[in-house]
Amino acid sequence: MRKKVLFISILLPLFFGSCAMMQSIIKSTFPYTATVLIPQSSAVGAEQSVIAEATSFDQDFKKDGNNGEKVSEVRIVSAKLQSKDPTDFNIGNLAMVKIYMSNADGKDEVLVASRTDITPGVGNSIVLDIDNSSFLDQRVREPQIRIRVVYRLRNRIDVSPSLHLILGLSAYPNPD
Repeated sequence: MRKKVLFISILLPLFFGSCAMMQSIIKSTFPYTATVLIPQSSAVGAEQSVIAEATSFDQDFKKDGNNGEKVSEVRIVSAKLQSKDPTDFNIGNLAMVKIYMSNADGKDEVLVASRTDITPGVGNSIVLDIDNSSFLDQRVREPQIRIRVVYRLRNRIDVSPSLHLILGLSAYPNPD
């Protein structure tokens, strides 16, 4: 009987501690993604912005879910922008891009990624420079995340391209 109690007393903390660990692994595995449409009518050389909603495969990690408090120190670790439609759209048509993340109402906006030196012939995919100086804990606990993409066109475009944004996050188990 003593062995059983000892065994259970060792396993319970491991089990409950693993919930936070598991949530941090899940959050660090599944990125947030958003699709933005750059209007063909955008002016060349002027900063413009478009807004999209970001989603993640792990939708339990939100304020209304039961796992949001299990992780902390959420930061951006990677950002990539790629052409979705048409797939061969040259992202080099953009001279610069900045990615902001905020609550659904646009409040508490923070810069999470940017690229101010996009080369003209970059192709249909580009890795962005991340800004991980801010914790994103509260933002990713919200049911919806708003992404604002600020861009400046280098050249006039003949289509309204759809660009796919992929934001990789890192999260740690919440010690509380």
